[in-house]
Amino acid sequence: MSNNRNRRNYNRNYNRNTSVMRNKRKRRNIKRLKNRIIIVATVLIMFLLIIFIVSAMFKGCNGSSDPMATLETETIGPSTDAVGTQPTTNVVGGNVNTTDGFTPPVVADNQAQASLDNSYLIWNSAVYEAFTGTDDSATAYADAINTFANSSSLTIYNMVVPDHTEMGLPDRVKATEGFTTNSQATNISSIYSKLSANVTAINCYNELSAHCSEYIYFNTDSHWTGLGSYYGYKAFAQATGQEILDLSTCTENKIEGFTGSYSDSVSADVGADTVSYYSLPYGNTMDVTTSDGVVQNYSTVYYENASSGSLTYGVFVCGENPLNILKSDRQTGKKIAVVLDSYGNAMAPYLTYNYDEVHLIDSRLWAGNLASYCSENGIGEVLFINSVSSANSERQVRAIKSLF
Repeated sequence: MSNNRNRRNYNRNYNRNTSVMRNKRKRRNIKRLKNRIIIVATVLIMFLLIIFIVSAMFKGCNGSSDPMATLETETIGPSTDAVGTQPTTNVVGGNVNTTDGFTPPVVADNQAQASLDNSYLIWNSAVYEAFTGTDDSATAYADAINTFANSSSLTIYNMVVPDHTEMGLPDRVKATEGFTTNSQATNISSIYSKLSANVTAINCYNELSAHCSEYIYFNTDSHWTGLGSYYGYKAFAQATGQEILDLSTCTENKIEGFTGSYSDSVSADVGADTVSYYSLPYGNTMDVTTSDGVVQNYSTVYYENASSGSLTYGVFVCGENPLNILKSDRQTGKKIAVVLDSYGNAMAPYLTYNYDEVHLIDSRLWAGNLASYCSENGIGEVLFINSVSSANSERQVRAIKSLF
């Protein structure tokens, strides 16, 4: 009987101990699971925090997520100013986000019908191309200029040039069905509003608008003429407080029969243009560095062997080359580097009136560091000049950034 009691006590104690052990293991497993959950959650939170910090740092360095990802086109703020009474100042501050400072051109409309030809618009025997720049592409261009300006002690200017579509078409024709073009005034204003305080924006829009009835753009090509580029130069000289070259003191030379790039892009016969270039009333020379590194010397800033045909625009500083150095006898004591596309070629000769040396750098062709080059050559000023279409192109923005 005693043995039976002992056995029952043993079994009861054994069962109690087993239950206790089982409960302890259960509690340990639950605790272990909680710890694992806490560890995993902590690691996950830390991982997300690291991603957030890195992303914030990346955005802080670049100023935007990636304005290059959606490069394309954009639109003219209303103005009550009449042509000829536009604001006299051509300096646009970097904090202005409006087209109030831009005077729209008043283009005479003879009610001629326009037609579409391979996505181009033909009106009065002139070819026009739609502008498709956007605020995103404007931001990308401004950011590229700011990248250089914010790390430089040089005096930096920026000029974006509107094209013939903006200056040569009345609103009625711009609204032709199937032809969609954005406002270049809005786009240029957007670019200028995004420039840092270290960049002086040059408004050549108003000067061109005031002379829109003159032969300031070619009809068969995307470029401005020698006269149009003079008005761009005039805007630059006014904005920078410099004496302006009087065009009447220059000698006009003409080359007939220029068939620009649009001639091969449309099926219609749109005729040909006349290229005028202006010999300067002082001594000037040009050193041209070609793509193969050969330096050619000229006794004038024009390539006077240019003839009629598709390459006539090359009369201006011998066409597109990585580096051209224009030299003047004016003895101003100043030098300037001009980072340009082909629009800048036509304007560059006039700058020799204000600078002893004008260094033309085609960002698409030149391989070098802009800051180092300016330092090595005693250059104190830099002008970025691009057509509005070029300024809104991904290729041009990347080319400009490559200089830094």
